[in-house]
Amino acid sequence: MDIHTMATKINPATELAPAENKKKVLVPVANGTEEMEAVIVINVLRRAGATVTVASVEEGMQIAASRGVNIVADCLISECEEQEYDLVALPGGMPGAERLRDSKALKSIAEKQVKAKRMIAAICAAPVVALQAWGLLKGLHATCHPSFTGKLEDKAAVESRIVRDSILTTSRAPGTAFEFALALVEQLYGPENLPTVSGPMVLPPDDGTDARALKFNDQEWSTSSTPQVLVPIVNGSEETEVVIIVDILRRAGAKVVVASVESEATIKAARNVQLVADTLISEVANTKFDLVVLPGGMPGADRLQKSKELMRILQEQAEEGRIYGAICAAPAVILESSGLLHGKKATCHPTFSSKLKDQTAMEGRVVIDGPVITSRGPGTAMEFTLNIVEKLYSRVKAQEIAEAMLFDYL
Repeated sequence: MDIHTMATKINPATELAPAENKKKVLVPVANGTEEMEAVIVINVLRRAGATVTVASVEEGMQIAASRGVNIVADCLISECEEQEYDLVALPGGMPGAERLRDSKALKSIAEKQVKAKRMIAAICAAPVVALQAWGLLKGLHATCHPSFTGKLEDKAAVESRIVRDSILTTSRAPGTAFEFALALVEQLYGPENLPTVSGPMVLPPDDGTDARALKFNDQEWSTSSTPQVLVPIVNGSEETEVVIIVDILRRAGAKVVVASVESEATIKAARNVQLVADTLISEVANTKFDLVVLPGGMPGADRLQKSKELMRILQEQAEEGRIYGAICAAPAVILESSGLLHGKKATCHPTFSSKLKDQTAMEGRVVIDGPVITSRGPGTAMEFTLNIVEKLYSRVKAQEIAEAMLFDYL
């Protein structure tokens, strides 16, 4: 994806109020918020150096996102009303967007943001359900999720993946969330800073390269009628990888168990997003899973590798011929170091490539060798998970999910 050409810029944001170098960003969340959209925006903006406040519009700090990922906010929205933000960015998801709309405190913050000519942004359902309902789209072009375009009052720019009109930036779906987040980085920090943010994420190329995996020793994956999937998490896990994997697999219908390898269910991920696991690893140590998927992130991968319970689960998974996978640092730090890639071709994040003994498939964005699937980083997580869906279910199902997310799965 080419972030420099993707956004439709209608009125350059020359009217933006001046902001200090340390940018302050508010991302409100609610029960039913789309977890991919929220976490990708938070993660990418924190990578850029912004101070991002995640605020719950619910009565408590913990929210249950649209696919059941539990996120703990930094504060309540009521604590943000007297603050000034360089950017307020609303994630979508339903009924999350409706719950954002119904927050009087958030409405007040958004109205002050627009009046002061400071940046405001929304993705998916939120442009229509929240911003338009508040009267904040008047005179501005916007886009939104295809299922809401019929409700958008001005439809001139609805087909664009990103639309920027003066202080407003809007986008369409989880599959455009990385582009959306990078468009916000560009406005806050300038285009010259994009490569240092986007490069390490290993985002999809802008030439439409086939998103399907490189396959070796191709075989059918045998699973339960409802695939049982374990996603272990730990302090330092890469949050975008966790939520993308969990979200997409749950969309497909898999039963996904998110298990903390720490002593408590709540973990603080690589960019300080707090996630609450469904259970502890000790509670599922004797459960047989069809698939175990390891997120990356550092020091998360190191911490996963040091879990005796998790390593026993993985060893049994391999010995019994069941499926396992890893992304980012995890293929090298966990699988390679434990002998679980012996005789297998794999890929990993470029900074860990020297640790892989077999370099044959290192350039692959997603690599499948028999029952083992590996991938490179946050920017390959959607491809990685859609390839898992294709193997577990069918290519048609993977393409249907990708289409709903507006992700190109060629």
